[in-house]
Amino acid sequence: MTDKHPITPPPELLDKWDNLPLSPREIFVLAAQWGADQELDACCDWVSWWRCLVGGSRPEIGLRAARRPKPPSLKEQALKALSEMEDDCLMVTHAATIRNALESIDD
Repeated sequence: MTDKHPITPPPELLDKWDNLPLSPREIFVLAAQWGADQELDACCDWVSWWRCLVGGSRPEIGLRAARRPKPPSLKEQALKALSEMEDDCLMVTHAATIRNALESIDD
């Protein structure tokens, strides 16, 4: 492994990961997420720099939102699960009641 690549975790972060009570697979996931976040930050910086040259809106906000969407809320997950359950004829009546209740809840 080379330390010359621009997306190389700093030694302090490697030490921190090394001391976590996680499996190697979980460490790999952390490292992949960290690397992807570094790349996204670099892309956003570049887009922001480009915007300064040409003027205009803030496309880095849209880029970040598109590349790191928020996970669905519990309400959204429940509504999706409910939609899948509605295909079962026996569930339709109960599903309508549950859907109305969920839709009335604020996110």
